[in-house]
Amino acid sequence: MADDVDSRLRRLEDLEEIRQLFVDYGRHLDAGDVESYADLFADEGEVLLGPIGRAKGRAAIVELMTRVKARAQTASFHLVTNPIVKLDGDRATSEVLWTVIKPDGAGKLEVAMFGRHYDELVRERGRWKILKRRGRIDVPAALPR
Repeated sequence: MADDVDSRLRRLEDLEEIRQLFVDYGRHLDAGDVESYADLFADEGEVLLGPIGRAKGRAAIVELMTRVKARAQTASFHLVTNPIVKLDGDRATSEVLWTVIKPDGAGKLEVAMFGRHYDELVRERGRWKILKRRGRIDVPAALPR
C-alpha cells in the first residue's frame, strides 16, 4: 500500500512540476529573460518554432531568443493552457495550447496568435526539462482580410 501511495504522490509531483515548467516558459518569454527561458531546456534541449526559428543546446537557444526579443515591437503576454501530459518514468510527452496577447496600435489588447506545442520532456539532474519543443501556429499573427 505504501508503494502505491508513494508512486501516486510522485506522479502528482511530476505533473505539477511539468505544469510549472509551462507557466515559467510563458513568464520568461514575456519578461524577455532569455537566460531563464533557456534554463527550462535540457542540456541537449531543442526548440523548433517554425518561422520563428530553431535551436539546439543552451547557447543556441539563448542566441535565437535574443534575436526574437530584439524583433519584438511591443510587450506580449503568453497564456499556456490545456496541458496533456503522458508520463513514462523519467520521460514524458505533452501538448499544450498557447495564446499570445498583444496591444494593438491603439493599445487595446487583442489575441495576436495561438497554436500548440508538442513536447518531449526529460528528468535531468532531478528536474523536469524540455528536451524537444515543436511549435505549431494554428492562427497566425496576421490573418488574410
